[in-house]
Amino acid sequence: MSFLYRLSFKAITLMDAEKAHGLAITALKKLPIPTPPTDDPRLAVSAFGIHFPNPIGLAAGFDKNAEVPDAVLGLGFGFTEVGTLTPLAQIGNPKPRVFRLLEDQGVVNRLGFNNGGHEPALARLKARAAKGGIVGVNVGANKDSANRVTDYVSGIRAFANVASYFTVNVSSPNTPGLRDLQSEAALDDLLAWVIHERDEATRKTSCKPVLLKIAPDLSLYGLDDVVKVARKRGVDGLIVSNTTISRPTKLHVKPHHIPSGGLSGKPLFPLSTRMLAETFLRVEKQFPLIGVGGIDSARTAFSKIEAGASLVQLYSGLIYHGPGLVSSIKKGLVERMEKDGITSLPSVVGSAAEDWLQWPVEGLRG
Repeated sequence: MSFLYRLSFKAITLMDAEKAHGLAITALKKLPIPTPPTDDPRLAVSAFGIHFPNPIGLAAGFDKNAEVPDAVLGLGFGFTEVGTLTPLAQIGNPKPRVFRLLEDQGVVNRLGFNNGGHEPALARLKARAAKGGIVGVNVGANKDSANRVTDYVSGIRAFANVASYFTVNVSSPNTPGLRDLQSEAALDDLLAWVIHERDEATRKTSCKPVLLKIAPDLSLYGLDDVVKVARKRGVDGLIVSNTTISRPTKLHVKPHHIPSGGLSGKPLFPLSTRMLAETFLRVEKQFPLIGVGGIDSARTAFSKIEAGASLVQLYSGLIYHGPGLVSSIKKGLVERMEKDGITSLPSVVGSAAEDWLQWPVEGLRG
């Protein structure tokens, strides 16, 4: 599969990035859904009260409208996350709004929560609920919402019976003012309402974990506040991190020539992993973390785990390495475990967090 993808990669890169994404969704909808492969039991992870067959997840942003969760799981992912979903459909920001940085294996997007809204996604998730698999739902707020807290609460209420877990996305840089919800007072209010609604909506069913997805551009003081509020309100985990608005100077493209929007992919790896380690040490094992940003190999996935991630997610890496990346990472993790005599991945979580704090990382805000 990876060989075939490499053959077609040049043709894909000549296509508009958003159109290529649309074709990928269409292909997954039309092709037969493969049976998920059986994973090596040493890759299994339990977190947030959920048993994951392997720690590799697909990040939100690929399957925005919950169109292909089963096809994604069939590729070998241990879990997938749909969304970001807002109560009402919205078209997002003007096109073009997705850009590849080919030499740096990066992606810039300024999509702006384009999605079809709660109703059609909910219908799809209800229709596939009996199939099982771990499908998280990433919820957000409409750009022109009069009350963004209400939008998040609405998402919890709508998907309470079909989501394996929730992700509260307050860290996209492409909705004006959204990241302001990471400030201490605003976040405290938001999470209080979200956790209350989660508890009410799942009173008669199993309680669904609530995760918070944060930005890599927080200052360390801001991160202190986020972790303090997350612990106070009893969230079940953090996802570190979303895309960055910073522009590393070592990119092949000059920073001022890069379009505005959130940068993901390989250039995000150092900053997001340092923030992951910073978060791990602040959380003090009160809840697990999911590491995101620049994962494109077993090596980078393992580094995230060493920095503090119990689970990892990827998306941009698929653009440059194809769907075979998932099985390649799992194979590489098992080989690394055998080489180092590791019997389970949880034993590695955070083992190098202190080391990451010594790395000089461009874009880190003190």
